[in-house]
Amino acid sequence: MKYVLDGSGIRSKAAMLDALAKAMSFPDYFGHNLDALADVVNDLPPGTHTLVWHSPQTLRKADPANYEEFVDILGSADRLTLVLEA
Repeated sequence: MKYVLDGSGIRSKAAMLDALAKAMSFPDYFGHNLDALADVVNDLPPGTHTLVWHSPQTLRKADPANYEEFVDILGSADRLTLVLEA
């Protein structure tokens, strides 16, 4: 499955969590925090999953610490390939 995230307007952790939940169709019980994100992406069903994150530099400039957290969590998920596209 391929997921596409438009990051051009994402400038905060909350906005990123909301955008990911929408783009990847997270379950209603998603907790909207980094631990819940790690749980959801590490519990993806078997198969190929790719997240294409367009304009990640917007969050990187606005909130560098949380940008690094997102890249770490998304990039380390076993069944998810993270693609960053400027």
